[in-house]
Amino acid sequence: MSISMKEKEIWFVTGSQHLYGPETLEQVAKNSQKIVEGFNTSAHIPVKIIYKPTVKTPNEITDVCQDASASKNCIGIITWMHTFSPAKMWIKGLSVLTKPLCHLHTQFNAEVPWETIDMDFMNLNQSAHGDREFGHMMTRMRKKRKIIVGHWEEENILQKIGNWTRVALGWNEFQNLKVARIGDNMREVSVTDGDKVEAQLRFGFSVNGYDSSDVTNYIKKLSDEQVNELVKTYEAEYQLADELLSNGNKRQSLIDAAKIELGLRSFLEEGSFGAFTDTFENLGELKQLPGIATQRLMADGYGFGGEGDWKTSALLRAMKVMAIGLEGGTSFMEDYTYHFTPQKAYVMGSHMLEICPSIADKKPSCEVHPLGIGGKEDPVRLVFNSPAGPAINVSLVDLGNRFRLIVNEVEAVEPMGKLPKLPVARVLWDAKPDLEVAATSWILAGGSHHTVYSQAVTTEFIEDFAEMAGVEVVVIDKNTTVRQFKELLNANEAYYHLFQHNM
Repeated sequence: MSISMKEKEIWFVTGSQHLYGPETLEQVAKNSQKIVEGFNTSAHIPVKIIYKPTVKTPNEITDVCQDASASKNCIGIITWMHTFSPAKMWIKGLSVLTKPLCHLHTQFNAEVPWETIDMDFMNLNQSAHGDREFGHMMTRMRKKRKIIVGHWEEENILQKIGNWTRVALGWNEFQNLKVARIGDNMREVSVTDGDKVEAQLRFGFSVNGYDSSDVTNYIKKLSDEQVNELVKTYEAEYQLADELLSNGNKRQSLIDAAKIELGLRSFLEEGSFGAFTDTFENLGELKQLPGIATQRLMADGYGFGGEGDWKTSALLRAMKVMAIGLEGGTSFMEDYTYHFTPQKAYVMGSHMLEICPSIADKKPSCEVHPLGIGGKEDPVRLVFNSPAGPAINVSLVDLGNRFRLIVNEVEAVEPMGKLPKLPVARVLWDAKPDLEVAATSWILAGGSHHTVYSQAVTTEFIEDFAEMAGVEVVVIDKNTTVRQFKELLNANEAYYHLFQHNM
């Protein structure tokens, strides 16, 4: 599914007041326009920033906040107080604003002009206390927002702004996302299920059920030419196992896999779905569990969750949107097995079939192997290792009274062997701070065995995303201790109980 940023906008809104006269306000406008021009030429900011005229009265503030909330293209606003802007003017506007807000605490000049500074300069450049006044009101109103402090031309500030706009894109995707649940949840499994109505109320995305026949109906309409073209693509992009070559004894499995991909892709495209799930327990007339089909669809940007896991599927799509254009891949993942030694313990992440080739370290191998469950024919899949480097695992869980996002920072490492008999894609990682603390904390937090694994998206993205969604986030990193983590979870129980009741 394509990911487009072309029509999306972030509005830049500067606050001031009429107290300073027309000359100062004219300079405020020029400076704001200059900042926006700088943002739009930065390689770090992928979304177009739109300059909005300086707001100086309660009505002007309310109008721009209402317009932003109603705009289909606006996915968030950046606010900056160039001068002092009395914060009571912002109460109504902030009350009606429904789009994410980034408070940029900057000033137009980087340094104090020691030899020329006078009161005219001071009256114009009052961000140091103007933004504090604005910040007080947002805190009093319990307004969730991102605060970025620093000069607007600095590289790290531009990167922080760019990252926040990416998160806003992910949140906007949630507002419009449709998740197709092909088959039901894996029987008797808890963590992959949950309250889909509450999820739509909280996040915006919808989850609805479909039958495998909704996919096979598209498969029946395929032409031989369509299937042959996709098989040629497989031959060009992957290293095919001998039995899948044109004269191989499993060639028909590759053809059947291509039909499943084409049918599934048509079903998703016609229904405008950005994410989907399936389960080996509800395959119907499908000849094999979608393996290479699901892997390639994820590589194209679709969200996916195995065994009916709609929360992970939706989260994967949002993180795919956030990561577009960044280095590193993002995939559906599962903590599968451990490597325990006295020196170090590692996690082997994998799944039955469905790991996204965006995290492959080289050209994947296309193979066919027995699955052992589901009672269907041997499925075709892409097999590969993942490159070493920092990454995160993220889980979205339903706790009954609220949703929780859980992040574990990890370091992927090279496998210690060639794994010649393991017929699935995989990644080996060192969980921070170590496996004992990380796994204990993850289990205490109620984290799923399914996650979204990303070497492109960082913890800060997920923290900002949680702020936009108004949900809890807990992070397991190099500084985590079990004692402190337990205290955090206990404190969050009280906080979110009060927070939900005060919404």
